[in-house]
Amino acid sequence: MFHSARILLSNCVICMCKKPTMKYFYLFFSLTLFISCGEKKIEKTETLQEKAQRIHDSVITIDTHDDINVQNFTDSINYTQNLDTQVNLPKMKKGGLDVAWFIVYTGQDTLTTEGYAKASENAISKFEAIHKLCEDIAPDQIELALTSDDVKRIVAAGKKVAMIGVENAYPIGEDLSKIEEYQKRGARYMSLAHNGHSQFSDSNTGEKDSVWLHNGLSDLGKEAVAEMNRVGIMIDVSHPSKEAMKQMIELTKAPIIASHSSARALCGHSRNLDDEQLMLMKENGGVVQTVAFSSYLNTEKHEARSAYMTEIYKKVADSLEVTWYERSQFSALTDEQREEFFANYRKIRNIGDEMAETDPNVPPAVNVSDFVDHIDYMVDLIGIDHVGISSDFDGGGGIEGWSDASETFNVTLELVKRGYTEEEIAKLWGGNLLRVLDEVQAVAQTLN
Repeated sequence: MFHSARILLSNCVICMCKKPTMKYFYLFFSLTLFISCGEKKIEKTETLQEKAQRIHDSVITIDTHDDINVQNFTDSINYTQNLDTQVNLPKMKKGGLDVAWFIVYTGQDTLTTEGYAKASENAISKFEAIHKLCEDIAPDQIELALTSDDVKRIVAAGKKVAMIGVENAYPIGEDLSKIEEYQKRGARYMSLAHNGHSQFSDSNTGEKDSVWLHNGLSDLGKEAVAEMNRVGIMIDVSHPSKEAMKQMIELTKAPIIASHSSARALCGHSRNLDDEQLMLMKENGGVVQTVAFSSYLNTEKHEARSAYMTEIYKKVADSLEVTWYERSQFSALTDEQREEFFANYRKIRNIGDEMAETDPNVPPAVNVSDFVDHIDYMVDLIGIDHVGISSDFDGGGGIEGWSDASETFNVTLELVKRGYTEEEIAKLWGGNLLRVLDEVQAVAQTLN
């Protein structure tokens, strides 16, 4: 239709050039108006990929659990470089990840003065490493946030955001004043246990042999809950036992979080939350940060793939003259063994994964679709306001499609494919977590 109209218009122009008349002027302008209006109706349809990218660029994306190695926070080796780590500034920029919660992690050791002192040194070194990145190494690229307003301000300024979580309160020892010290160093969430019972809380690992130290929280742990409320640190229940979690919810005056856990109904790992726990999180007003850790997402796929890949990783490790350990062995490792392992972990994984890409016999990997299945389940059960996203990168996390921070967009793409709106995606990617942080800090103000 428009092609014919343009021919007619062209003929009119020719006629007007020969002998202009009012009739031709009227016809000319009428056709021009008609064509103009018609062309405006032709609008480019936004593809699903384009829609996902627009949403991804618009919302604030927050990953609540990224482990660190202090060796990657030096003047010569640091996160301004595209290291073998799953998280660093180049990968965050490429994947559109705005906020990374860097983790002050300490493995569980003996409940002794010596053990506490050694653990404290480890924790302080990680706090200092994070501050060095933000204040000395790359202040023009990344800034430490302490509040939700900080997050929004820093993102608006075009920089990446660092936040600090403490995985295992073990380094605090029995001195509860250190909780406020950690808060002043930037900690905004903390778990009271990790893999192994701490002086504060039983761990989920007690399920294996039904051996418990406190039957939930110790008296010191109950005091720690109150102190965390007072100073404005979010209570993280990802590693403590179910009974400990229930006691924390009874005691806390503020919402809590699970910084990196998924749905036990879909994958029966003790690190995941069962339906009763999920409902308690909803009633508490908290948020569960779904974790992209393959063994917590799909047991069958993970075990089949893991058994096959372990043999590949062992071969790679042997070629590099490094020992490869399974996750079940980590608790028995010395600090030196653990440090050596994680220093080489990503390199070994990358080489092994490249080898697997050309191996026709390798079982399928747990992927982004499996991950979002858990998000779907928890959203259906407890509502969109109580679910978030985490990776556990550089601590064993990572799945096909979200293997590192550079692939963060793929999570948003899968959410869009499943019909989540921009508002819902904004909540999942960080809005819910920041809401809880605001509420925790508001409670703290009332207690001081």
